[in-house]
Amino acid sequence: MLRPAITQMITKNESCYSLVIGVAKRAREIADELDRKGEPLLEKPVKTAVDEFARGEYKIVEGTDDDATDAE
Repeated sequence: MLRPAITQMITKNESCYSLVIGVAKRAREIADELDRKGEPLLEKPVKTAVDEFARGEYKIVEGTDDDATDAE
């Protein structure tokens, strides 16, 4: 089990689902960046992403409905 606990990382306005999606996206960015540089994975990208969110280096930003229409 990863530490810290998910309840310690989210605020009242955030959902667990948003945190999971944010961590997954950041983990993918980490893995892609290391692959592009040709560097080996020293630890799991998900663990690195969880640590970054726990330290406050990344935050969840909720999009608006306007964001969805802009992409079309």
